[in-house]
Amino acid sequence: MNDKKQPLIEVYGHGGDVETAAAAFGRQASAFLDYSANINPLGPPQGVITALQEGMSAVIRYPDPGHRRFKKLLAAELDTDPKRILVGNGAAECMALLLMGLTPRTVGVVDPCFSEYRELSLKFGSDIRSVCGHPERDWRADKADVMELLARTDLVFLGQPNNPNGVQYSLEDIREIAVCAEQEGTWLVLDEAFIDFIPPKDRQTLMPELQDYPRTIIVRSMTKFYAIPGLRLGYTVAHPDVIRKMAGKQVTWSVNGVALLAGEACLGSGREYELATLQLIRAEREKLIRGLLAMELDVTPGEANFLLMELPRPWSAGRFQSEMGRCGVLVRSCAMYPGLGERHIRLAVKDAGANDRLLAITAEVLGNPSAGVT
Repeated sequence: MNDKKQPLIEVYGHGGDVETAAAAFGRQASAFLDYSANINPLGPPQGVITALQEGMSAVIRYPDPGHRRFKKLLAAELDTDPKRILVGNGAAECMALLLMGLTPRTVGVVDPCFSEYRELSLKFGSDIRSVCGHPERDWRADKADVMELLARTDLVFLGQPNNPNGVQYSLEDIREIAVCAEQEGTWLVLDEAFIDFIPPKDRQTLMPELQDYPRTIIVRSMTKFYAIPGLRLGYTVAHPDVIRKMAGKQVTWSVNGVALLAGEACLGSGREYELATLQLIRAEREKLIRGLLAMELDVTPGEANFLLMELPRPWSAGRFQSEMGRCGVLVRSCAMYPGLGERHIRLAVKDAGANDRLLAITAEVLGNPSAGVT
């Protein structure tokens, strides 16, 4: 089986690239059922759509380079000081600004993990050190291994919940890791891009006590939960000294005025949208897990809006991605993730109709023995 013969849709290292998929599979970009990107299936809150429609006249003005109104609203939502917040053009820009502002010589990652940790670090001249999660722990690393990584690096990225497996570390473990970061003089960056998809009572986050850990930094995304990935909006919460170092590297107006309007509307969308999202994701994630397990697939029981699974032999991720793509469904190959194998893929969690269609097409594809062999 040779995956190199199959169309590769992650040419930029991420899911959601429908233009590459359109060229690879000969379909219109809009015709795909996209399970390769993890976006809220409800779409943006209606208040966001309304704010964008009514606020389009703002495009004739420069955006506020200090993001003051949005930052004030966000600080109130998080119960923190606006001086502890930096707004970025997506979570990826926040990570880049951290690397530019803190200039770590060595960066630690816990595989498998979001590819940008490694790619951004290399782009900005850092050396990479890594430890690996264990399949029997749903791809979490041992706490001792993470703490050892902190001892030999200047900055460590840790997903909470982690992408692509969707699991959290316990709050007790995160606290101990944060204490270790203080003792070692290492920066700990907690990537909470998907934590909004977890019910508040189940979120293992240091956000309410972050001031107790000056070397711990939290990065979050607005684009996944509120379904505005095309606008790019994220933020960092950290000690004011860290925020100043990041701001000193940020290009003026990197966050556009339309994104800021959308962000303000997101924060004003109310609890009804949040509750509807959490209920949908939980119910549909459980349904997907049941359906995939019934096909004898190995599924990691993540808590976010996506699932990591391993295909049966003789399938490979590349071959399965090709067969699903020909059926109009995009899935995320995880074969290139360090720590995972050639049969791992990731699926988003969508609405009931889309998930029923996904399960039916998956069963059809896996039920064709010749499709899995090249």
